[in-house]
Amino acid sequence: MSDPNPSPAAFTVGNLATLETLFAPVGEASIRKEVPSLHPVYRRWLEAAPFAVLATSGPGGLDASPRGDPAPLVTVQDEHTLLLPERRGNNRIDSLRNIVADPRVALLFMIPGVGETLRVNGRAHLSVDPALLQRLAMDGRPPTCVIVVHIETVLFQCARALQRSKLWAPPASDARSTVPSAGAMLAALTDDAIDGDAYDRALPERQRGTLY
Repeated sequence: MSDPNPSPAAFTVGNLATLETLFAPVGEASIRKEVPSLHPVYRRWLEAAPFAVLATSGPGGLDASPRGDPAPLVTVQDEHTLLLPERRGNNRIDSLRNIVADPRVALLFMIPGVGETLRVNGRAHLSVDPALLQRLAMDGRPPTCVIVVHIETVLFQCARALQRSKLWAPPASDARSTVPSAGAMLAALTDDAIDGDAYDRALPERQRGTLY
């Protein structure tokens, strides 16, 4: 007789052999699209991307954070090297702390309106070379440092996830009102020690003045 109340562990996939039974074999296209350097066709795609999510790992755990600039977000140094400027932010530097401790990085590049994404995995280091900082200046302001990414693999991801999420569909007219604002979240998290309404009122001007 089967257990009428099985534990969650009974449904846990705990080994590779079990995992592989859940999926069909990998198709040829999914294998051949992965390459160890920036193929010219991938470079064309990358140079149109204004946004990426940067994933890193370090002693304190994992981090994934957004990066954005007018396209191209990254500068292609050569087929094995990308330059990602570190612009002004919240000064937590979670990603940078991780890179100093563990150079492994992953980047997911996105282009608004395009379903496919581009994945780059590699290793990175941080550079404060003055010439490099000036080269990547924006509005006359150089980045604090540059993340130099040494490419190990590049591949594109199919559009299904973005199609399912309707990420690029026009937003609902009430989208902003259905989620808490930055100020509302800070007020809730600090038991109103931070004035959420005041924070929200000041935020647009502060962001405009500190974009670069």
